Amino acid sequence: MRKKQVLLLSEAFGTGHTQAAYALAVGMKQLSPQVQTRVIELGKFLNPTVGPLIISAYRKTVSTKPELVGRLYRNKYKKPLNRITQLALHRIFYAQAANVIRQLKPDMIVCTHPFPSIVISRLKRLGLDIPLFTLITDYDAHGTWINPEVNKFLVSTPRVKELLLSRGIHESRIEVTGIPVHPNFWIPHQRDELRVEFGLKPLPTVMVMGGGWGLVFDEDLLTYMTTWRDQVQFIFCMGSNQKMIQKMKANPKYQHPNIHILGYTHEIHKLMDVSDLLISKPGGMTCTEGLVKRIPMLFYDPIPGQEEENCEYFVQHGHAEMLESHATLEKWFNRLVVDYETVTSRRIQQMNQVSASSYEHPAHCSHAVLDLLR
Repeated sequence: MRKKQVLLLSEAFGTGHTQAAYALAVGMKQLSPQVQTRVIELGKFLNPTVGPLIISAYRKTVSTKPELVGRLYRNKYKKPLNRITQLALHRIFYAQAANVIRQLKPDMIVCTHPFPSIVISRLKRLGLDIPLFTLITDYDAHGTWINPEVNKFLVSTPRVKELLLSRGIHESRIEVTGIPVHPNFWIPHQRDELRVEFGLKPLPTVMVMGGGWGLVFDEDLLTYMTTWRDQVQFIFCMGSNQKMIQKMKANPKYQHPNIHILGYTHEIHKLMDVSDLLISKPGGMTCTEGLVKRIPMLFYDPIPGQEEENCEYFVQHGHAEMLESHATLEKWFNRLVVDYETVTSRRIQQMNQVSASSYEHPAHCSHAVLDLLR
């Protein structure tokens, strides 16, 4: 019997969209080993010259002019991409995408970014007869995600479902699946073993993330954190920002046994398990992974647009707070030092409250997509 084939398409605007695609692919194979999956970043794979240039320009804009990103997000919030942009995507990717699909013969296509969803939607208008599922990897629903050819939208929360319903998407085309996380996040690890593995002490531990690109925030707040280094242990995960990593390692303020500076790592699931507080930008994947681990979160400098929406959702539902000033850090660091048992016991209680049938369960999305495949 022919094995079921699932093609997952993403784009590298940030790291979260592709992480979600790989998480879903690995999760589905773990639950159903006979399923075959393939993850492709459409631009990088099909147009290795133009694709990386576009991503580089976007990354530079996010770093230097985030307000422009926010303005574009708001101006197009309820609108699909205009015809000129859709035509450009069509011209760049149409022939290659059609060729990949002919070769792989997938039974299902799942898109974790709007651009490949737009490309496949156009192919479906031209006769492609393969189910298309769009997995919205944020806690909001921007207009660029929405195409009439999508068979079903897989969304993070009931709130996103309501947003789609308000835009005329029929309820039968929406399923609340949560955002997939890698199976590494499905099962907690023993803290004592992790401390040995990472050379950590049995102290209150704070994990500071700059995202896959290693974007960092106010150095004044970083400096304030180091004043707690005798009482609190810090793990700085700076992604691919080698310049910042070298700068921090050369600074005497960070040269302390309780301060650990890391680059890009595949051990985030373990580091979240061994940490007691996460300080991060509110990217969709980071938010979801933090929620799965039920680690308290402080968010800083959300990129205007989807990160602001992610931030609002998590703060409103009590999963996170905004990092406003030294006072926010002081409150949390004192809580960890003085009332550590209450913080950890509350976290354990919250993890035990998530049922296997909940969209917040880490394996729920993979189960849901397998059910659709069957």
